[in-house]
Amino acid sequence: MAHTCIHWFRKGLRLHDNPALVAALRDCKEIYPVFVLDPYSPNNVNIGINRWKFLIGALKDLDCSLRKLNSRLFVVRGKPDEVFPKLFQKWKVTRLTYEYDTEPFSLRRDKEVGRLAEEHGVEIIYKVSHTLYNIDRIIEENNGKAPLTYNRLQTLVSSIGPPKRPIPAPTRDDMKDVKTLCSEKHEENYGISTLEKLYQDPESLTEELFPGGEQEALRRLDQHMARKEWVCGFEKPQTSPNSLSPSTTVLSPYMTFGCLSARTFWWRLTDVYQGKKHSQPPVSLHGQLLWREFFYTAGLGIPNFDKMEGNPVCTQVDWDSNFEYLAAWAEARTGFPFIDAIMTQLRQEGWIHHLARHAVACFLTRGDLWISWEEGQKVFEELLLDGDWSLNAGNWQWLSASTFFHQFFRVYSPIAFGKKTDKNGDYIKKYLPHLKKYPAQYIYEPWKAPRSVQEAAGCIVGKDYPRPIVEHEVISKKNIQRMKAAYAKRSPHSSEESPGKKEKGLFPLGTAIGSASPPLTIA
Repeated sequence: MAHTCIHWFRKGLRLHDNPALVAALRDCKEIYPVFVLDPYSPNNVNIGINRWKFLIGALKDLDCSLRKLNSRLFVVRGKPDEVFPKLFQKWKVTRLTYEYDTEPFSLRRDKEVGRLAEEHGVEIIYKVSHTLYNIDRIIEENNGKAPLTYNRLQTLVSSIGPPKRPIPAPTRDDMKDVKTLCSEKHEENYGISTLEKLYQDPESLTEELFPGGEQEALRRLDQHMARKEWVCGFEKPQTSPNSLSPSTTVLSPYMTFGCLSARTFWWRLTDVYQGKKHSQPPVSLHGQLLWREFFYTAGLGIPNFDKMEGNPVCTQVDWDSNFEYLAAWAEARTGFPFIDAIMTQLRQEGWIHHLARHAVACFLTRGDLWISWEEGQKVFEELLLDGDWSLNAGNWQWLSASTFFHQFFRVYSPIAFGKKTDKNGDYIKKYLPHLKKYPAQYIYEPWKAPRSVQEAAGCIVGKDYPRPIVEHEVISKKNIQRMKAAYAKRSPHSSEESPGKKEKGLFPLGTAIGSASPPLTIA
């Protein structure tokens, strides 16, 4: 039987290493590559303009690649459970293919679409390719529980073996007997949306440093892999949070949207490492990919992973509700230049270094402002190009010392931490130009500058730049005691046992908690 197939692009916005797309082309006479744009889904409501811009770029790139195969991308607006029954009937579809997604919202969505497909006699094929491994398999290998330490994850994946090798992108030969039927009104009916149609203001955008799309992702990958010595010597903690240009790969947005396959990245690294001395996980680039896998496994295996309440591995903390503090942090007006520079970069560019994320996350939560990590998670979800659900939730729990990492007495200083790698404050001067005339000795603490220095710099603290929102030396000590009290209330078994599959009715989770080092993701 020759199928009429829809391949449903979601995260895997690429042609390379896309086994579900390849499956769509088998025994296929007609193919419709579809992207469903649902601006009102829970995944899309809280997304900022930089992320929409990246997505539009990725879709344009994908459509361009499909055109070279004599096909096109069909962008359909609406809810998937309303869109697909109409498309099944309109195009007489017999098969639907897509890349497997492990997020709770996605699993619920896919279950409903699967039910509708069955009603319409449509076969469903899905493939694992967004992660290195089948996450369900990792949980299964761990006796039905998600591992809660990086070392345990390493042991599990070592027993499974190396990730599958990526498969090549389809060629014109693969498409020679497959058609995509397009009307003259294709752009009108199925064209890629604009920022204006998504109720976004393009005038608010700054320079686009990280254009979306598979071709850009592969170009950047090639560029990094050519730096063989740098790749082999890469150690994540040794990179700088406040360098004026990124000191890491910035491939994370491309992996979040699936413009770059994790398996392609893994095996390209393997080729570079071959026969050379190189760094090892958790600090190597292979190690960063395994951190991604770790948080994906936790996100699938732990119920309510993006929340404190109902999350069985998360310490229950009596966080404050202080809208003014939260707004000051999110809007880069805390009065601490290092923190405000980071949040300004995030808002302008959609990306910040992982150690910069550590600094602002600690400051918002247990370090200074005592605001729930869930609030920070929402802001990052909106502003980060790589606002990956699992990694975002996992890292916020880690940095707030709520889950995984429990050395709550280790607090990042909003003053001293930045000085380690940028004594002159060049990073601060770049993102907070009104402070650029401050001498180095005051750039991290402008409130300590004499009035004459402030006047000479053209920036008066309390007028042109806010006073510090808190007194760090005092509040951080108080918050350590508050965190100590929260830990004292935990059940003695809360960090040792987690409910298994039967107890929570979905997927199981882990056993031991704790790690000596902070999380290192691909950012």
